[in-house]
Amino acid sequence: MLFRHSLIKELISTAAGAFLILIGIVIAQRAGNLVRLAAKGILPNDAITTMLGFNMVKFLPMVLSLALFLAVLMTLSRWYRDSEMVIWFSGGLSLNHWVRPVLTFIFPVILFILILSLFVMPWATSKGELYRTQLESRDDLATISPGVFKESANGERVFFMESFDELGNVVKNIFVQTLQHQKLGVIVAAEGSRYTEKNGDNFVLMENGKRYEGSRGSAEFSTTAFEKYAIRIEANEAKERPPSTQSKPTSELVDSINSTNNAELQWRIAIPISALILCLLAIPLSALDPRAGRSANFVLALIIYIIYNNLLSIFQAWVAQGKLNTLVGLWPVHLFFLLLTIYMFYRRGRQLPILPSIFSMRWLKKRPSSALSS
Repeated sequence: MLFRHSLIKELISTAAGAFLILIGIVIAQRAGNLVRLAAKGILPNDAITTMLGFNMVKFLPMVLSLALFLAVLMTLSRWYRDSEMVIWFSGGLSLNHWVRPVLTFIFPVILFILILSLFVMPWATSKGELYRTQLESRDDLATISPGVFKESANGERVFFMESFDELGNVVKNIFVQTLQHQKLGVIVAAEGSRYTEKNGDNFVLMENGKRYEGSRGSAEFSTTAFEKYAIRIEANEAKERPPSTQSKPTSELVDSINSTNNAELQWRIAIPISALILCLLAIPLSALDPRAGRSANFVLALIIYIIYNNLLSIFQAWVAQGKLNTLVGLWPVHLFFLLLTIYMFYRRGRQLPILPSIFSMRWLKKRPSSALSS
């Protein structure tokens, strides 16, 4: 049918645009957070891209779900605004005829979201946690950012390196402050490099510098010039943490039955289910009263999306804490919004406004009776 072909074609283009905008927003937000951590020396510079990749995979199911919801809402809203829906309704079609093409469009994406949620998302979370543990086990030198003072894990040294070369092996203008045996030492050098001994010990070799050493509170310092000076860098011991529930494979959640695992499993299943219900809800939601304003349906859609996801998070927390039976789980939230979708289809089938136009009602009350009679 013609309207199905044109609808699916426009849904695809709108969904692609919405997805690119949403993914750009998420990348900008997560990248800004990671760059801030790197600037403070908490996260190494070379770890930003990897951590950003893991974060994007984790957020991908939610981004796809929101993109589908917005695509259906924006497409049908434009059809109503440009009076295209009136033409189709005049041809004998009802609002229910839009369900099948919308389902045809969203079904492959919903299936992809299900795969991401059940398998890819926990894998990305697990790899991200493992990568963070590896970062914590790296030595102090590996976590230094150019132009930032970095304190060692034991608090006995403070490093500063002005810049690195293109390969990151040679550093310029090194400053190292040490505190050993109640004596304060300051080492400055024009350049240096890092090397590893055969036994695996890491050293930073400084060249053409000076070393100042003295006691705290005393003005007497000894000065030593050197051509080469090596400092041993000790690797940090990362604390072993048990894997989080979000990083557990879905098969492990199914095999190990408890409230926490059950809550996480239901959350993963809830993501594609909520995407399906929201897309169906967008069909009648796009047909709000034009007198309420063009942006009214988008505001209402945003509120519904926020409430839906917040309710899912609340119910998940209750299941994990044992306050809610695992058999009940998150299903009441899905049932409520499914009934809301059916009710809105019923309202639109009877051509009743889903939300009354408050402003138009006030205007009619203030309008003179003579004008109304005319």
